[in-house]
Amino acid sequence: MKKIIKYGLLVLLIGLITAVYINYPRLNIISGYASKNMASSVFLAHRSEASILQFDNNFDPISKAEISVNALRKTASANSFGVLERTAVYREGLGAVLIDDDFDLSEPYLSPKRNLKRKQLPYPYGDLPQKDTLFSNVDYKKIENIVNAAFDTDEQRIKKTRAVLVIYKNQIIIEKYEKGIDKETPILGWSMTKSITSTIVGILVKQRKFDIYKPAPISAWKNDERSEITTHNLLQMNSGLEWVEDYNTISDVSKMLFLTRDMTISQRDKKLDFAPGTHWNYSSGTTNLLSRIIRNQFKTHQEYLDYWYTELIDKIGMHSMVVEADMAGNYIGSSYGWATTRDWAKFGLLYLYKGNWNGEQLFDANWETYVKTPAPNSEKSYGGHFWLNADKGYKDVPLTMYSCNGYQGQRVAIFPSKDLVIVRMGLASDGDFDFNALLGGVYGAIE
Repeated sequence: MKKIIKYGLLVLLIGLITAVYINYPRLNIISGYASKNMASSVFLAHRSEASILQFDNNFDPISKAEISVNALRKTASANSFGVLERTAVYREGLGAVLIDDDFDLSEPYLSPKRNLKRKQLPYPYGDLPQKDTLFSNVDYKKIENIVNAAFDTDEQRIKKTRAVLVIYKNQIIIEKYEKGIDKETPILGWSMTKSITSTIVGILVKQRKFDIYKPAPISAWKNDERSEITTHNLLQMNSGLEWVEDYNTISDVSKMLFLTRDMTISQRDKKLDFAPGTHWNYSSGTTNLLSRIIRNQFKTHQEYLDYWYTELIDKIGMHSMVVEADMAGNYIGSSYGWATTRDWAKFGLLYLYKGNWNGEQLFDANWETYVKTPAPNSEKSYGGHFWLNADKGYKDVPLTMYSCNGYQGQRVAIFPSKDLVIVRMGLASDGDFDFNALLGGVYGAIE
């Protein structure tokens, strides 16, 4: 009997060890997501731990993580089922970063120099209140009903909308937030940050500092078939490089975001699966590689850190925005841009006016044309790090609408035909939220 018990315990132990070994990467990512999101939300967005646990980290398997916050050290730590603790630390100007065991918390770091002086102008060119303006061609009551319908009632939590902002001819038509979120709350844009990264490239192009049609300046590719890849291919997600973008498995993107010290090398080191320009494949790794390419255009790390803010973000008054950096000091241009809803709207307005911000041309007008030109093999759904409606994905929205899109339903939708920008921030995407009803409904309420 004792032998049977010992044998049973041994089998149980082996099974337990096997289960831990198989699920180790998954547990690592669970702990990493939970701690990173908590650190960013507490120290960057200034929200309470309780609200993050209740609304942001409340889905499986993230909700199973145990999280603790150290306000003094500005860290958040999480473990999965009592094992595999991960820690994220907040660094002023750089946001929160998920760290590994080799990261030295005491080591000094560079941060971007910001110009946060606010202009004494009405929104959007400043932050003063707007003058009351009524447009006779706008059905305000219809828009109010459409926007209200985009939010959950007290009895349900399906749509998970956090904010909706509608701007027509530079005037705020309606602005609504869920409880606990307001116009001062920075919200993670996830992949909307890709459009910020693309815009930095566009500004470099205008300043004659970069040519997107030349081979991408990646030294590791010089002596192999990847040398034919251009930055243009990267911007259109047409590089032909291997990449798996799946957030529900241990894929290239999840490993990059939660297990990698330098996120710019994840795509760089992939093999070529297709000839450049012949195969469309959405890749966050590609965008972070673009961040490294941008960094390499500057002599110093400080110049790189400053450029994003001096030439774009602070220039258009997106003072709430923080683009978070990885452990190697690269902006995580694929995923980690935070800004208030009003500041995300400013970015949409910049494109609505083809790069002209209150009289100053930040990027050439033809760059706006470039980003909304369908990428080959994307079925007219994607351009230069912007999403398109040329494929009629939203049936009640004009084909000319294009947008910045992010995980969990972040949207900045730009309507060139009507001087209209609609921003929706939330925690649910297509399937649980009807973007066609919101975007098409508001568009149709303006004659």
